[in-house]
Amino acid sequence: MVRIRLPSGEYRECRRAERLIDCLPEGVGLIARVDDKLLDLTAPPPEEGEVEVLGFDSREGREAYWHTSSHILAQAVKELYPEAKLGIGPPIEEGFYYDFDIGGEVFTPEDLERIEAKMREIIARNLPLRRVEMPREEAIKLFQEREEPYKVELLEEMEESVSLYWQGEFVDLCRGPHLPSTGHVRHVKLLSSSSAYWRGLETNPVMQRIYGVSYPEEEMLRRHLERLEEARRRDHRVLGARLDLFSIQEECGAGLILWHPKGAMLRKVVADYALGEYLKRGYQLVSTPHLARGQLWETSGHMGYYIENMYVFEKGGERYVIKPMNCPFHILIYKTKTRSYRDLPIRYTELGTVYRYERSGTLHGLMRVRGFTQDDAHIFCTPEQLEEEIVGVLDLTLHILRTMGFQEFKVVLSTRDPEHPERYMGTEEEWRRAQEALMRALRRRGLPYEEAPGEAVFYGPKIDIKLVDAIGRTWQCTTIQIDFNLPRRFNVTYVGPDGREHLVVMIHRALLGSLERFVGVLLEHYAGNLPVWLSPIQVRVLPISDKYVEYASEVYERLKAEGVRAELDDRGLTIAYKVREAEEEKIPYMLIVGRREVEAKTVAVRRHRVGDLGQLTLEEFMAKIKAEIEEKA
Repeated sequence: MVRIRLPSGEYRECRRAERLIDCLPEGVGLIARVDDKLLDLTAPPPEEGEVEVLGFDSREGREAYWHTSSHILAQAVKELYPEAKLGIGPPIEEGFYYDFDIGGEVFTPEDLERIEAKMREIIARNLPLRRVEMPREEAIKLFQEREEPYKVELLEEMEESVSLYWQGEFVDLCRGPHLPSTGHVRHVKLLSSSSAYWRGLETNPVMQRIYGVSYPEEEMLRRHLERLEEARRRDHRVLGARLDLFSIQEECGAGLILWHPKGAMLRKVVADYALGEYLKRGYQLVSTPHLARGQLWETSGHMGYYIENMYVFEKGGERYVIKPMNCPFHILIYKTKTRSYRDLPIRYTELGTVYRYERSGTLHGLMRVRGFTQDDAHIFCTPEQLEEEIVGVLDLTLHILRTMGFQEFKVVLSTRDPEHPERYMGTEEEWRRAQEALMRALRRRGLPYEEAPGEAVFYGPKIDIKLVDAIGRTWQCTTIQIDFNLPRRFNVTYVGPDGREHLVVMIHRALLGSLERFVGVLLEHYAGNLPVWLSPIQVRVLPISDKYVEYASEVYERLKAEGVRAELDDRGLTIAYKVREAEEEKIPYMLIVGRREVEAKTVAVRRHRVGDLGQLTLEEFMAKIKAEIEEKA
């Protein structure tokens, strides 16, 4: 007898059956979980124990739904374009994609319509998905016969036994799990196509990648498409150009940001606020070079495992590295003195610009770049201080992110894989203490979190905090990492109460992540309508005609003298045109001056997206905007 937990939370019992799906009400569930293993519903139930059936409302269920959809996409393409060669087709955060080699051609919008129609036809066939396990060599022979070189390449790197999934005459290499049949996918939409290098390497063939999404209910698909349209409207690349904030130019290089005056001011406001909060909480400001001798990166280990992402060059017979990270520099500063336990914790912070070689296909506006500035910090503490330091970092993070306008977060605690301790630095006791310290800190702050076993980096466990923006998307910004590796490599110690040297516990933390990425997230979160305190230009003064420019200039100079970021638009254009332009540029306040304002020594106040607020004296307006800026409203 097997106990089954349905997606609704109800339980039912099932006697021995050939397939799990035979134990379920019709149409209930997508895949199953037994212990930590995910299974197809067409798999046999276990001999005993409990089975959890997962639906679309679970992450695993959605991934299986979208993964099956990607197989349907691949089958549709093969039926329409028999010469197409299959790449890979995983589920992604919201949907799926599949890569195809179609001999240098590209998919047109009309092609996508035909492929989508063919997918609906395959769904209507309700083809069962059948899992088959076989020796790797047998699978290689199968895909060689089917002239699928990319599948053969993947198979040659795999273990001796592999799994395939058949649906009708179509077969794909896949670990699964999958839905029972193609008919379980209801509503599908292909979104776009683009070029992508096979396996992300520029030296590999160019594939055509088709993106799509699917949902069990038509209304869910409609809402998703509306969110995508809203996301396009908020695209920071479009806003950056429209608001004259930044550019990326071929003459400079891919992934390198040129900040224009308004963008540089926005970046400065964000950086100054964050840095001011760090200094209030006991961080010490440091500044380090943009490059260092190669030997430093040998010691840190980056030369061994990260060199493909680094810019390395030789000068004067010596090898140098343009820094990809700030941590080795902060360690060198720490090591200039002998440190006592009484000196700890020591918290170094830096707005450190780093450079990493990212593949061209991964670059994306401000979100993925090759040169960026981190709000980086490294904390050196004793094991006994670790939990309090993590609590302090969490408090600081939530304070800053909430001030910036984010209220919802998703927290992930990445821990060591207990099955493979050999993959990680540090002792079992160090990992236990570190992971427990992170868990206790999260619980003390009442932060719900998802634990991700096996997702820790090799040098220590970590907490990642993802922001949820105004339209429900998540953005990875904050990371808090414990490091057992660098303290050992550099022998970073303190003298304890026993008079002996002990290795420090080192915490890496970046709260905004990178200024580039965070500014991009801010622009998309606010759709460019930044609050007054963040806006690079807070006020624009608009004289109605040349006769009032003198008074408008007095208003402008007074605003500047009071620290308000202001502009004067004294062009000989109509006031309607100047107001419309200021609205398009999303300037929070417009001060319009004409005859009445000159005579009364007032300003006519207009608020972006609100409209006219009436006449105020300059003192009244100054008090109003200063309060907004001070309160960071």
